[in-house]
Amino acid sequence: MGLTAADIVALPILKSAQVKAGGDLLDKKQIEWISVIEMPVENFVRENEFVLTTGLGCHGDPQLLEQFVKDVIQSGASALGFATGRYVFDIPDEILKIAGEHDFIIIDIPWEVRFGDIMQMVLEEINEDKKSERQRTEEIRQELINDVLQNKGLQEIAEALYRHIRIPVVITDYTRLIRASKNVENNTLLKFKNNEKKTAAPAESSNVTYMEHPLYPHIEEYEVGGEKWYQILIATNHRKQGFLWFKLEKEESLTWFVMNVLEHALTACALYFLKENAIEMTEIRLKDNFILQLAKQQHADQQHLNSKAELLGYDLSLTYICIAGEIRLKEETSLVPKLKRDNPPTSSLQSLNYYIQKEITNAGKLIGRKTMATFDEGEVIVYLETDHHLHTETANQFLDTIERRLNELLTEVELTWGIAAHKNANGGFYESYQEAKTALEIGKQQAGIGERTFFKDTRINRMLMAISGEEAIRKIVKDTIQPLIDYDRKRQTDLIHTFMTYNKYKGNVSQTARALNLHRQSLLYRLRNIESLTQLSLVNSDDIFLLELSIRLWTLRKIE
Repeated sequence: MGLTAADIVALPILKSAQVKAGGDLLDKKQIEWISVIEMPVENFVRENEFVLTTGLGCHGDPQLLEQFVKDVIQSGASALGFATGRYVFDIPDEILKIAGEHDFIIIDIPWEVRFGDIMQMVLEEINEDKKSERQRTEEIRQELINDVLQNKGLQEIAEALYRHIRIPVVITDYTRLIRASKNVENNTLLKFKNNEKKTAAPAESSNVTYMEHPLYPHIEEYEVGGEKWYQILIATNHRKQGFLWFKLEKEESLTWFVMNVLEHALTACALYFLKENAIEMTEIRLKDNFILQLAKQQHADQQHLNSKAELLGYDLSLTYICIAGEIRLKEETSLVPKLKRDNPPTSSLQSLNYYIQKEITNAGKLIGRKTMATFDEGEVIVYLETDHHLHTETANQFLDTIERRLNELLTEVELTWGIAAHKNANGGFYESYQEAKTALEIGKQQAGIGERTFFKDTRINRMLMAISGEEAIRKIVKDTIQPLIDYDRKRQTDLIHTFMTYNKYKGNVSQTARALNLHRQSLLYRLRNIESLTQLSLVNSDDIFLLELSIRLWTLRKIE
C-alpha cells in the first residue's frame, strides 16, 4: 500500500507524540508528502499529505483554528500534527470532534520536537518507499514482458495485473472482442460482448497523485451495466490494437503505483498484439503464395502439394469450384478518397482486401463450406468446397452472401465474377482457374461489370473463339465491322454498342431508345449510319446475323 500514517507515527522522532483523533485510521491513511503550513491553507496542501503546524497564524482565536483544520481536511491531507506548548497548549475538543466526523488524524507533537528533524526523517522514509515502489514496478514490468516473450497470452497478463494491483481487468481487441478477463462477473462480461456501454461524465477530482501521471489523459470513463469502468487504448506504431479496461472499488485506489503497473501492462499487451500480428501476417503471406501457385502453376508432384497444403490447414482432397473476381471501384466521389488511395490490392494485407477476405471467410462458415482465397493485381481468387452436382447452387449461395454484406460495407466497390467447376486432373486447380478467368473476361464483355458468369454457360463464345483464329474468318470480320470501328474512334460514338442493343431487343426501336437513353430520331439516325457504313440491311436476317457474328468474333479476339 505504500507509506502509511502508522509508519510515520512509529518513527523515533515522534516517540513522544500522541494521536488525539483517528487512531483507527493510521494503517489506512497513506502519506506521500510532508509540509509545514500556517493560515491560510488555500491550495498549498495536496492530497495524502502530512501537515505540520504551530497554530501561529490563528492568533489564539479558536474559530480561526477550527477553520484552519477544516481547510486542511478539505484539501485531502491525511494527517495534521500540532506543535503544542506555545501557541496551542491543548488541542480543543471541538477540533477533535471535527476530525472524528471527517475520519481525520490529529497528532499532538511536543514543542521541543523540531519540525526540521521530523521532515528529514519522514522524507527519508518517503524516498525509501518510492525507491522500493519503483523497484517493484520494474520487477512487474519485467514479469509482464517475459510472459509475452515466453509465449504466454493475454489471459496471463490479466491475471498478473490483478495479482499485483487487485482490480478487475478486461482486455479486448480493437473490435471489442473480449480476449482476456480477471475477477469480472459473467453478466458484466456479457454486457461487454453485447457492447452495452456508454460514455460517462468524468468525475471531478483533485487527486493529483494520479492526475499528474502521463497515462492519466488517455483514460476514458464508461458506464457498463451501471458500473463505472475505465478504458485505455492499446496502440503500436500509431495502429490501434485493442483496449485495457479496469474497474476501481474506490477512487483512491488509483495511485501512482497502480498507474505505473497499468502503463507496463499496456506495453506488454501492445507487444503481444505486435507478435500476434507478425505471426498472422506471415501465415497470410504463406497462404497467399500457396494459393497463387495453386491457381497459376501446374504441379506434377501432387503428394508434395498435399503435404504443403496440410501444413497450412487446407485439404486438397475435397472438391472445389474456382471463382475469379475482379475488384473495381465505381466513379470516384468525395465520399471514397480513402479507398481510392488503398486501391492497389496486391495481397490479403491491403485494407480493401481485408474486408473482402473477411466476408469470404464468413460466407464460407455460414454455408458450411471450406474456402481458400487470395488476391493478385486487383483480382480475387477463391476455391470453394462443393458437391459435384451442386456447384452452381453453392456458388450462387456463396456469392449472394458476400455481395449482400459488401453492398452494405463497401458501396464503392463492384465485383465481377467468373465461376468454373472442379477438374480432376492433378487436382484441377490450375485448369479450373483458367476456366474461371475465361468466364470472367467473357462475362465482362457480354454482360458488363458487376455480373457473374459460369464457364459452362460460355460454350457458344468459346466455339466462336475456336473459329476466330482462321485467316479467312478474320478477313470477313475486319471487312464487315472495320468501318464502324473507324467511325466510332473518329466521332467518339458507339455504333457497335447501339447495334448490339438494337439486336438484343429484336429490332424494337422504342425499347432500344429507352435502353440507350436516346431520342427515337437519334436512334434511327444511328441505325441508318450503320447500314450506310457496313452496306448491310438491318431488315435482312442474313445481314443481321453476319454483323452480330462479326462483332462477337471481334470482341472475343479482344479478350484473347
